[in-house]
Amino acid sequence: MANHKSAEKRIRQNSKRRLANRYFGKTTRNLIRDFRAADKQADAQKALPKVVSLLDKLAKRGNIHKNKASNLKSKLMRRIAGLKK
Repeated sequence: MANHKSAEKRIRQNSKRRLANRYFGKTTRNLIRDFRAADKQADAQKALPKVVSLLDKLAKRGNIHKNKASNLKSKLMRRIAGLKK
């Protein structure tokens, strides 16, 4: 149990941030899953900007490391290159 006002506030902030982080993490995983499920190159290229944008935002905020975002983007680009037109 928190004994100070600042500790109570910190608990509230942490719970809000945890929920936001969980939301963005789950949203990112779902977008990447849907992207990988695309079987045509045109469909994948249509979904790519949204996925890349979200990964960049998460890296900027510190939710994921910038190198992880870069690695994921690289894998997604290679996936597009390997798909049928």
